[in-house]
Amino acid sequence: MDNINNIMLQAAEAFKQYRKVSGKQKAVFLRAIAEEIEALGMELIHTTMEETNLPEARLLGERGRTIFQLKMFADLLEEGSWVEARIDTAQPDRKPLPKVDIRKMSVPLGVVVVFGASNFPYAYSTAGGDTASALAAGCPVVLKGHPAHARTSAMVADAILRAVERTGMPEGTFSHVDGGNGFEIGKALVMHPVTKAVGFTGSFAGGKALFDMANQRPEPIPVFSEMGSINPVVLMPEKLSTSSESIAKDYAGSITLGVGQFCTNPGLILGVDNADLQSFIKVLAAEIEKVSPSKMLNAGIYQNYEGKKTVALAQENVTTEAESLVEKTDSIQGLATVASVDADVFLANPTLHQEVFGPYSLVVKCKDLAQLATVIQHLEGQLTATFMATETELQANDDIVEALRNISGRLIFNGVPTGVEVCYAMHHGGPFPSCTDARFTSVGPDAIKRFVRPASYQSFPDSLLPAELQDTNPLNIWRMVDNEWKK
Repeated sequence: MDNINNIMLQAAEAFKQYRKVSGKQKAVFLRAIAEEIEALGMELIHTTMEETNLPEARLLGERGRTIFQLKMFADLLEEGSWVEARIDTAQPDRKPLPKVDIRKMSVPLGVVVVFGASNFPYAYSTAGGDTASALAAGCPVVLKGHPAHARTSAMVADAILRAVERTGMPEGTFSHVDGGNGFEIGKALVMHPVTKAVGFTGSFAGGKALFDMANQRPEPIPVFSEMGSINPVVLMPEKLSTSSESIAKDYAGSITLGVGQFCTNPGLILGVDNADLQSFIKVLAAEIEKVSPSKMLNAGIYQNYEGKKTVALAQENVTTEAESLVEKTDSIQGLATVASVDADVFLANPTLHQEVFGPYSLVVKCKDLAQLATVIQHLEGQLTATFMATETELQANDDIVEALRNISGRLIFNGVPTGVEVCYAMHHGGPFPSCTDARFTSVGPDAIKRFVRPASYQSFPDSLLPAELQDTNPLNIWRMVDNEWKK
């Protein structure tokens, strides 16, 4: 582990300089990373296709999203208001006590360890959202590559290092650690005394282990883990009575999109058991049976899918409604599957509440809306929750809407949860166990807030303040001055 120690110490040394780099300079750096990744061309795409079984079109789109994220954070840094500067000027004549001058802004935490994700080799991995937002915040990044796409990770890491050199960033601003011998390396990275935060996307077991390690340190640190979700979907009776076929077709597509290997895959569907729900199940089953199986990301994920699916389907009173009838042509192709169960059984069996990562969904048949609300109250924290309903139903069932909002980070009306827009209003996070901290998002500009902390300056000479807090506002950013937003 000597090499790990050297990497971490180099990153800590880099932080002393990198934290002082201006927003505009960091923006140039992030744009350079985007350019270097783009310059890898189709060689990167083809390498990732070999390693992950993901199709070219999907990877081209994901690479585009990754480049967009880097440029988005560059734009954020150039504008500059993200630091949330607050200025309360002195009032020396205030009675009974004078008021001192005090100013506050966000400052970087320090060295951030990022773990690459298996299912998004670009957007959540080496140069993905965690890395981009940490670098934007002013934090050096030590990236542990995912072994499922080691060559891809190494290629992207080299692109970042070229951008470091090209833009004159301090050596150690970014480091890449090979993903082999995963547990011991991961533990060494999280437990190293210079590590100040961790970003992770993956399984509950992996994310919770990192969280527990971080809290056992002499100096506990934040771990921002996204750990999965079953993303419940509520089918309201009135909406289902007029749209059961179209909803079923939409959800067949959402369940099987990307072989179900998305954190927002709709793994649980709730409805009142009646003729319309049976019609929905029938159409959904017919659509699922037509889906051609595709290779999953790797053998480990396929085996995990098959194992958890087998356990779920073996539970008492669970009915397998449909499985893809198209013949497999490869051993690690995941067969799309839909099952159903009565709500009484679901409520009594915690095994059925667990995520089955892959093209699988469970329909829970409730006696009435009261029991449906009870099921929601027994669910754990989720990334998303979806309400398929008329506007009238939405208004008349505020208790169900509120129950869904209380367990989810993103509430969807008449749509599918798959597809995560990268924008200011997106919140990609949720209550535990979907994430370790529901207050933060891993997608969108606000992801930068995970890797900063507020710092106040009291009675400082103006010339010694950061530019963001100086009286003349040399960066021309929006600031709150004496309770008013000003430039």
